[in-house]
Amino acid sequence: MGLVTSVDEFREARRAWAAQGVRVSLVPTMGYLHEGHLRLIDAAKERSDVVVVSVFVNPLQFGPEEDYDQYPRDLERDRRLAVERGAAVIFAPDADVMYPAGSEIRVVPGTTAERWEGLARPGHFVGVLTVVAKLFHMTNPHVACFGQKDYQQLALIRQMVRDLNWSIEVVGVPTVREPDGLAMSSRNVYLSAAERREALSLSGALSEAHAAWRAGESSASTLEVIVRQRVEVCPSVALEYIAVVDPDRLEPVDRVDHRSVIAVAARVGPTRLIDNIILRDGLSGAT
Repeated sequence: MGLVTSVDEFREARRAWAAQGVRVSLVPTMGYLHEGHLRLIDAAKERSDVVVVSVFVNPLQFGPEEDYDQYPRDLERDRRLAVERGAAVIFAPDADVMYPAGSEIRVVPGTTAERWEGLARPGHFVGVLTVVAKLFHMTNPHVACFGQKDYQQLALIRQMVRDLNWSIEVVGVPTVREPDGLAMSSRNVYLSAAERREALSLSGALSEAHAAWRAGESSASTLEVIVRQRVEVCPSVALEYIAVVDPDRLEPVDRVDHRSVIAVAARVGPTRLIDNIILRDGLSGAT
Protein backbone atom coordinates (compact mmCIF):
# COMPACT_ATOMS: atom_id res chain seq x y z
CA MET A 1 0.00 0.00 0.00
CA GLY A 2 2.88 2.42 0.64
CA LEU A 3 1.85 5.69 2.28
CA VAL A 4 -1.62 5.97 3.82
CA THR A 5 -3.00 9.03 5.61
CA SER A 6 -6.70 8.09 5.82
CA VAL A 7 -8.08 5.94 8.64
CA ASP A 8 -10.87 4.67 6.39
CA GLU A 9 -8.42 3.62 3.68
CA PHE A 10 -6.26 1.82 6.22
CA ARG A 11 -9.22 0.04 7.80
CA GLU A 12 -10.38 -1.19 4.41
CA ALA A 13 -7.01 -2.87 3.94
CA ARG A 14 -7.08 -4.13 7.54
CA ARG A 15 -10.42 -5.86 6.93
CA ALA A 16 -8.98 -7.57 3.85
CA TRP A 17 -6.00 -8.79 5.86
CA ALA A 18 -8.30 -10.11 8.56
CA ALA A 19 -10.26 -12.08 5.97
CA GLN A 20 -6.99 -13.62 4.78
CA GLY A 21 -5.83 -14.49 8.28
CA VAL A 22 -2.85 -12.13 8.01
CA ARG A 23 -0.95 -11.33 11.20
CA VAL A 24 -0.33 -7.57 11.53
CA SER A 25 2.29 -5.71 13.55
CA LEU A 26 2.57 -2.02 14.36
CA VAL A 27 5.71 0.05 14.88
CA PRO A 28 4.61 3.46 16.25
CA THR A 29 7.12 6.26 15.59
CA MET A 30 7.35 10.02 15.46
CA GLY A 31 9.37 9.74 12.27
CA TYR A 32 12.85 10.88 11.33
CA LEU A 33 13.74 7.20 11.34
CA HIS A 34 17.14 5.87 12.38
CA GLU A 35 18.59 2.39 12.83
CA GLY A 36 16.80 2.02 16.17
CA HIS A 37 13.42 2.37 14.44
CA LEU A 38 14.53 0.02 11.68
CA ARG A 39 15.39 -2.64 14.26
CA LEU A 40 11.82 -2.33 15.49
CA ILE A 41 10.69 -3.14 11.94
CA ASP A 42 13.02 -6.16 11.96
CA ALA A 43 11.47 -7.40 15.21
CA ALA A 44 7.97 -6.81 13.85
CA LYS A 45 8.75 -8.76 10.66
CA GLU A 46 9.80 -11.75 12.76
CA ARG A 47 6.40 -11.77 14.46
CA SER A 48 3.94 -10.95 11.67
CA ASP A 49 3.09 -11.09 7.99
CA VAL A 50 2.49 -7.35 7.51
CA VAL A 51 4.39 -4.52 9.21
CA VAL A 52 2.71 -1.14 9.63
CA VAL A 53 4.88 1.83 10.60
CA SER A 54 3.00 4.83 11.92
CA VAL A 55 4.61 8.26 11.58
CA PHE A 56 3.01 10.99 13.68
CA VAL A 57 4.66 13.74 15.69
CA ASN A 58 2.22 13.78 18.57
CA PRO A 59 1.59 17.30 19.90
CA LEU A 60 -0.17 15.97 22.97
CA GLN A 61 3.03 14.55 24.48
CA PHE A 62 5.07 17.76 24.16
CA GLY A 63 5.11 20.31 26.94
CA PRO A 64 4.79 24.08 26.30
CA GLU A 65 8.57 24.61 26.47
CA GLU A 66 9.52 21.51 24.46
CA ASP A 67 10.59 21.04 20.86
CA TYR A 68 7.39 20.13 18.99
CA ASP A 69 7.84 22.75 16.27
CA GLN A 70 11.54 21.97 15.85
CA TYR A 71 11.22 18.18 16.03
CA PRO A 72 12.89 16.79 12.86
CA ARG A 73 10.51 15.68 10.11
CA ASP A 74 11.11 14.08 6.70
CA LEU A 75 8.18 11.88 5.69
CA GLU A 76 9.52 10.94 2.26
CA ARG A 77 12.80 9.78 3.79
CA ASP A 78 10.86 7.85 6.45
CA ARG A 79 8.72 6.18 3.81
CA ARG A 80 11.75 5.11 1.80
CA LEU A 81 13.67 3.74 4.78
CA ALA A 82 10.66 1.87 6.18
CA VAL A 83 9.76 0.25 2.85
CA GLU A 84 13.38 -0.71 2.18
CA ARG A 85 13.48 -2.40 5.59
CA GLY A 86 10.31 -4.39 4.88
CA ALA A 87 7.34 -2.35 6.08
CA ALA A 88 4.22 -2.79 3.96
CA VAL A 89 2.40 0.38 5.04
CA ILE A 90 3.41 3.77 6.39
CA PHE A 91 0.41 5.16 8.21
CA ALA A 92 0.92 8.92 8.52
CA PRO A 93 -2.28 10.66 9.64
CA ASP A 94 -2.46 14.43 10.02
CA ALA A 95 -3.07 16.03 13.41
CA ASP A 96 -6.70 16.81 12.55
CA VAL A 97 -7.22 13.10 11.84
CA MET A 98 -5.75 12.04 15.16
CA TYR A 99 -7.36 14.85 17.14
CA PRO A 100 -10.42 16.15 15.29
CA ALA A 101 -12.14 19.31 16.45
CA GLY A 102 -13.86 18.71 19.78
CA SER A 103 -11.61 15.78 20.75
CA GLU A 104 -11.19 15.81 24.52
CA ILE A 105 -11.06 12.22 25.84
CA ARG A 106 -7.61 11.25 27.13
CA VAL A 107 -6.01 8.12 28.61
CA VAL A 108 -4.87 9.00 32.13
CA PRO A 109 -2.20 6.73 33.63
CA GLY A 110 -1.81 5.81 37.27
CA THR A 111 1.01 6.11 39.78
CA THR A 112 3.64 4.44 37.56
CA ALA A 113 3.59 7.64 35.47
CA GLU A 114 3.99 10.04 38.37
CA ARG A 115 7.76 9.73 38.81
CA TRP A 116 10.88 10.06 36.63
CA GLU A 117 9.79 11.08 33.11
CA GLY A 118 6.28 11.83 34.35
CA LEU A 119 7.60 14.21 36.99
CA ALA A 120 10.06 15.86 34.62
CA ARG A 121 7.49 16.23 31.83
CA PRO A 122 4.01 16.80 33.32
CA GLY A 123 1.26 15.48 31.09
CA HIS A 124 3.72 13.65 28.82
CA PHE A 125 2.38 10.16 29.45
CA VAL A 126 -1.24 11.26 29.03
CA GLY A 127 -0.20 12.24 25.51
CA VAL A 128 1.78 9.05 24.90
CA LEU A 129 -0.90 6.64 26.10
CA THR A 130 -3.67 8.54 24.33
CA VAL A 131 -1.93 8.46 20.95
CA VAL A 132 -0.87 4.83 21.34
CA ALA A 133 -4.40 3.82 22.32
CA LYS A 134 -5.78 5.62 19.26
CA LEU A 135 -3.21 4.00 16.99
CA PHE A 136 -4.04 0.58 18.43
CA HIS A 137 -7.72 1.23 17.81
CA MET A 138 -7.14 2.48 14.26
CA THR A 139 -4.76 -0.30 13.17
CA ASN A 140 -5.88 -3.26 15.32
CA PRO A 141 -2.45 -4.97 15.42
CA HIS A 142 -1.61 -8.40 16.79
CA VAL A 143 1.86 -7.17 17.80
CA ALA A 144 3.32 -3.73 18.64
CA CYS A 145 7.06 -3.10 18.94
CA PHE A 146 8.63 -0.36 21.07
CA GLY A 147 12.22 0.49 21.95
CA GLN A 148 13.56 -0.11 25.44
CA LYS A 149 15.32 3.27 25.42
CA ASP A 150 11.97 4.79 26.44
CA TYR A 151 11.71 2.27 29.27
CA GLN A 152 9.02 3.98 31.36
CA GLN A 153 6.91 4.46 28.23
CA LEU A 154 7.26 0.75 27.43
CA ALA A 155 6.25 -0.23 30.97
CA LEU A 156 3.18 2.01 30.86
CA ILE A 157 2.06 0.74 27.46
CA ARG A 158 2.34 -2.83 28.72
CA GLN A 159 0.30 -1.85 31.77
CA MET A 160 -2.34 -0.14 29.61
CA VAL A 161 -2.67 -3.24 27.43
CA ARG A 162 -3.06 -5.43 30.53
CA ASP A 163 -5.46 -3.11 32.33
CA LEU A 164 -7.68 -2.54 29.28
CA ASN A 165 -7.66 -6.24 28.31
CA TRP A 166 -6.33 -5.76 24.79
CA SER A 167 -5.08 -8.84 22.96
CA ILE A 168 -1.93 -7.17 21.70
CA GLU A 169 1.57 -8.57 22.19
CA VAL A 170 3.81 -5.68 23.27
CA VAL A 171 7.44 -6.35 22.37
CA GLY A 172 10.32 -4.39 23.85
CA VAL A 173 13.32 -4.17 21.53
CA PRO A 174 16.81 -3.47 22.96
CA THR A 175 18.23 0.01 22.58
CA VAL A 176 20.33 0.46 19.46
CA ARG A 177 23.54 2.41 19.91
CA GLU A 178 26.10 4.19 17.82
CA PRO A 179 29.51 2.46 17.65
CA ASP A 180 30.71 4.71 20.50
CA GLY A 181 27.78 3.70 22.72
CA LEU A 182 25.49 6.72 22.39
CA ALA A 183 21.85 5.60 22.33
CA MET A 184 20.30 6.37 18.96
CA SER A 185 17.71 9.15 19.09
CA SER A 186 16.13 11.46 16.56
CA ARG A 187 17.21 14.30 18.86
CA ASN A 188 20.91 13.46 18.48
CA VAL A 189 20.94 15.69 15.38
CA TYR A 190 20.62 18.69 17.72
CA LEU A 191 23.98 17.99 19.41
CA SER A 192 27.10 19.94 18.51
CA ALA A 193 30.30 17.93 18.12
CA ALA A 194 31.44 18.90 21.63
CA GLU A 195 28.03 18.15 23.16
CA ARG A 196 27.92 14.78 21.45
CA ARG A 197 31.26 13.83 23.02
CA GLU A 198 29.96 14.78 26.46
CA ALA A 199 26.67 12.95 25.84
CA LEU A 200 28.73 9.74 25.87
CA SER A 201 28.99 10.19 29.65
CA LEU A 202 25.43 8.83 29.92
CA SER A 203 26.13 5.44 28.35
CA GLY A 204 29.60 5.43 29.93
CA ALA A 205 28.11 5.93 33.39
CA LEU A 206 25.58 3.15 32.86
CA SER A 207 28.35 0.85 31.68
CA GLU A 208 30.41 1.62 34.81
CA ALA A 209 27.41 0.90 37.05
CA HIS A 210 26.84 -2.38 35.23
CA ALA A 211 30.49 -3.36 35.70
CA ALA A 212 30.22 -2.62 39.42
CA TRP A 213 27.11 -4.78 39.67
CA ARG A 214 28.85 -7.60 37.81
CA ALA A 215 31.69 -7.30 40.34
CA GLY A 216 29.22 -7.82 43.20
CA GLU A 217 27.86 -4.38 44.08
CA SER A 218 24.14 -4.54 44.89
CA SER A 219 23.54 -1.23 46.68
CA ALA A 220 21.30 1.00 44.58
CA SER A 221 22.68 4.13 46.24
CA THR A 222 26.25 3.12 45.43
CA LEU A 223 25.36 2.52 41.78
CA GLU A 224 23.63 5.89 41.67
CA VAL A 225 26.80 7.57 42.98
CA ILE A 226 28.85 5.84 40.27
CA VAL A 227 26.54 7.18 37.58
CA ARG A 228 26.38 10.67 39.07
CA GLN A 229 30.14 11.02 39.44
CA ARG A 230 30.76 10.00 35.83
CA VAL A 231 28.18 12.41 34.42
CA GLU A 232 28.67 15.46 36.62
CA VAL A 233 32.25 16.07 35.49
CA CYS A 234 30.91 17.03 32.05
CA PRO A 235 30.11 20.76 31.97
CA SER A 236 27.58 20.51 29.12
CA VAL A 237 25.54 17.78 30.86
CA ALA A 238 22.88 18.69 33.43
CA LEU A 239 21.36 15.64 35.11
CA GLU A 240 17.61 15.62 35.65
CA TYR A 241 17.39 12.27 37.42
CA ILE A 242 19.04 8.92 38.04
CA ALA A 243 16.53 6.16 38.76
CA VAL A 244 17.50 2.74 40.12
CA VAL A 245 14.20 0.89 40.01
CA ASP A 246 12.26 -2.32 39.68
CA PRO A 247 11.31 -3.15 36.07
CA ASP A 248 7.52 -3.14 36.39
CA ARG A 249 6.28 -0.31 38.60
CA LEU A 250 9.56 1.63 38.33
CA GLU A 251 9.67 2.11 42.09
CA PRO A 252 13.06 2.86 43.69
CA VAL A 253 14.88 -0.12 45.17
CA ASP A 254 17.50 -0.36 47.91
CA ARG A 255 19.18 -3.49 46.54
CA VAL A 256 19.40 -4.40 42.87
CA ASP A 257 19.13 -7.74 41.13
CA HIS A 258 19.43 -8.91 37.53
CA ARG A 259 16.01 -7.44 36.63
CA SER A 260 16.67 -3.95 37.99
CA VAL A 261 16.79 -0.94 35.69
CA ILE A 262 19.01 2.12 35.92
CA ALA A 263 17.59 5.06 33.95
CA VAL A 264 19.00 8.53 33.43
CA ALA A 265 17.76 11.77 31.91
CA ALA A 266 19.89 14.81 31.23
CA ARG A 267 20.15 17.94 29.16
CA VAL A 268 23.23 18.06 27.02
CA GLY A 269 23.36 21.70 26.08
CA PRO A 270 19.73 22.42 25.14
CA THR A 271 19.02 18.83 24.07
CA ARG A 272 17.23 16.45 26.42
CA LEU A 273 18.41 12.83 26.25
CA ILE A 274 17.42 9.66 28.10
CA ASP A 275 19.10 6.28 28.43
CA ASN A 276 18.85 3.19 30.60
CA ILE A 277 20.30 -0.21 31.28
CA ILE A 278 18.68 -3.46 32.39
CA LEU A 279 21.37 -5.01 34.58
CA ARG A 280 20.99 -8.54 33.19
CA ASP A 281 21.52 -7.26 29.67
CA GLY A 282 24.20 -4.63 30.03
CA LEU A 283 24.24 -2.06 27.21
CA SER A 284 22.20 -4.32 24.98
CA GLY A 285 21.97 -3.31 21.36
CA ALA A 286 25.42 -1.74 21.26
CA THR A 287 27.12 -2.06 17.90
